[in-house]
Amino acid sequence: MNSHRKPAITVNGRDYAWPRQPAIAICLDGCEPAYLDEAIAAGLMPNLEKVMAKGTVRRAYSVIPSFTNPNNLSIATGRPPVIHGICGNYLYEPETGEEVMMNDVRFLRAPTIFKTFFDAGAKVAIVTAKDKLRALLGAGLTFDRGRAFCFSSEKSDKATVGENGIGNVNAWLGLPVPEVYSAELSEFVFAAGVKLLRDERPDVMYLTTTDYVQHKYAPGDAQANAFYAMFDRYLGELDALGAAIVITADHGMKPKHDAKGEPAVIYIQDLLDQWLGKAAARVILPITDPYVVHHGALGSFATAYLPAGADRAAIMGRLAALPELIAVLSREEAVQRFELPADRIGDIVMVSGENMTIGTSADRHDLAQLKEPLRSHGGLTEQEVPFIVNRALADLGDAPKLRNFDAFQVACRAAAMAGA
Repeated sequence: MNSHRKPAITVNGRDYAWPRQPAIAICLDGCEPAYLDEAIAAGLMPNLEKVMAKGTVRRAYSVIPSFTNPNNLSIATGRPPVIHGICGNYLYEPETGEEVMMNDVRFLRAPTIFKTFFDAGAKVAIVTAKDKLRALLGAGLTFDRGRAFCFSSEKSDKATVGENGIGNVNAWLGLPVPEVYSAELSEFVFAAGVKLLRDERPDVMYLTTTDYVQHKYAPGDAQANAFYAMFDRYLGELDALGAAIVITADHGMKPKHDAKGEPAVIYIQDLLDQWLGKAAARVILPITDPYVVHHGALGSFATAYLPAGADRAAIMGRLAALPELIAVLSREEAVQRFELPADRIGDIVMVSGENMTIGTSADRHDLAQLKEPLRSHGGLTEQEVPFIVNRALADLGDAPKLRNFDAFQVACRAAAMAGA
């Protein structure tokens, strides 16, 4: 394929250069910038230091809510949630009265970069740690042509050529299915990325991990440093294979506990029950997903649906007076400020502070499985993330204008420059 002669393609109104070398975006789930700083200071990331010395180092902003699904789909589409429709891991559908996971492809409102490149003749590869993202990231791909690969570490033993573009993944990679709550779930992603780059040489590849380690361990902790040292080894291999690489994250991570190590939580459903009557309002926590062991469904972003006739302004005033909350917005304000789809958020949006989370009711959160002091995300204080390119790009901007969902546009541009 004479890929260097192909023109740029347009995805959701943005132009992407056709890469001369593989263009890779790596999403380090939950990578608060301090994790990299601490691991580098400990001498554990020599390959990243080389990449930073020869490349471009910036900070970028994630989308809000700073949760996994909205940001991964923003990276995958190059657009904020108002365009692609995925505004949480979990949502309430007023028309059905049900609370559901936002993992189904029916919720996606925009084509991905992967589908658009694939339709234009490119080879694409996607490896995700948790299977919850796989269907969304692989939406629209056809897996029987040898040009598309999309599978997860979690369900690697279930992958087939017809559904994932590859079968017998564990034998192919020489690794067993990792435990879902482990650093190995992410290591599997990196190992698969290196092998795919060697064996298949995709034009566009996305590697996205899990934040299990980041929820448990602070920057500089031995376990966190070990995770980033592991990543550094694979980064060195990817870089040596000649790919243009952008390293970013879906969100940061902050301590959300008190001085005693107990989770710091404000239970908004309990408050609204007191103010409006039992279950008159409905609080939704978009962080909710099937993997709650490490965060207990506690994050720093929530939305509330109010009963008909409720005085929204008065309720917002009472909520805004609470010191635990740093932002209380109407639906209309949240749509404008956070670029969210209006039909998938409630009447009110709330954001808590750096060391605080929002819960529904105290009796609805099982916190017994939290083994370490709570660390979580979702709010404005977890919005700043790394943005590192292994190519020198002098005119690249910085946060807040630079967004994590610029990753593929930048990676493709860097890959198109190779050999030019």
